[in-house]
This record gives sequence, structure tokens and C-alpha cells, in this order.
Amino acid sequence: MRPPPMKPLDLRSAEAVARPGWMRDLGLRAGWSWLADPRFGLALLAGCVFWLALVWRGQPPPLLGLAALASLILLQPVLEELLFRGLLQGRLLARAWGRRQFGGFTLANMVVTLLFTALHFINHPPLWAAGVLLPSLLYGYFRDRHDNVAPAIALHVFYNAGYFLLPLIWK
Repeated sequence: MRPPPMKPLDLRSAEAVARPGWMRDLGLRAGWSWLADPRFGLALLAGCVFWLALVWRGQPPPLLGLAALASLILLQPVLEELLFRGLLQGRLLARAWGRRQFGGFTLANMVVTLLFTALHFINHPPLWAAGVLLPSLLYGYFRDRHDNVAPAIALHVFYNAGYFLLPLIWK
């Protein structure tokens, strides 16, 4: 005799919220409603404005090989967001002090942003390392706003794609 079929788990249900699993720990939620968020559209537009400013300034990023591009555009943003905004920011949001807000940003987001920015000083010139501060706050903002790491991943991939693919269309 077969067991009865399992019904799909509604991620908004009390059972899903209480369920400690790797998806919950990483801040992964079902749904795409964040794509309809007008603020998300503005965040995408901000990336385009930044790229245009680079073109206007005449300082394109370096040309890179296909493997490096794949790593910088897909692999690193996904891993960084899962670790920083997904796991770390999620754990800090579970604490009362992490949910406190200042200027529309949670303390959890601010702490993760400072750590994320500080770690960029290891491999980047100081000005470029400091330059990740605002995008990092933005990624964390959308992680908090939608209780989902997916918008942060999408923005990070989009920003990196524009930045690193710009030299290919520059010439």
C-alpha cells in the first residue's frame, strides 16, 4: 500500500515558517512578486545610470575571459548573496536588535553591509572597495523588504553583468 501523496508546502504557512531548513536558512522563498516592486525597477535603473557614468568618465573596466566573466557575473554574486544577505543577514534579523531600523535600513543590513564592504578591501583598490557600500545596502534592503534573498541575487548579477560586460560593447 502506498502512502498518501504529500501536498505542496505553502511557504507562507506557519509550518513553513517554523520549518528550519536550508532554504529558510538561506532566505530563499518561493515567488516572484518582488519583480513588480517599483522600487526594484528604480534599483535596476540606478545600475544603468552608473554604467552610463562610467562611459561618460571614459574609464571602462578591464576586458576579461569567458571563465572570469562567468565567475564575476553569476557564481560570485549568487554565493555572496546566499552567504551575506541570505544566511548572515537572515540570522541577524532573527534577533530583536537586528530588526531595528535606521533611515529605512535594518541594523542587520548595516552590519552585513559593513562586513561585505570591509572584505572587498582585501582584493580591490580602496575607492572601488568603498564603492560596494551603497549597492550592498540596496541588496540588503530588498532582502528585508521581500523576506527573500532572490531580489538581492538578481540585482547583484545585474549590476555585475553591466559592469563587466560594458567593455565588450565599449570598443
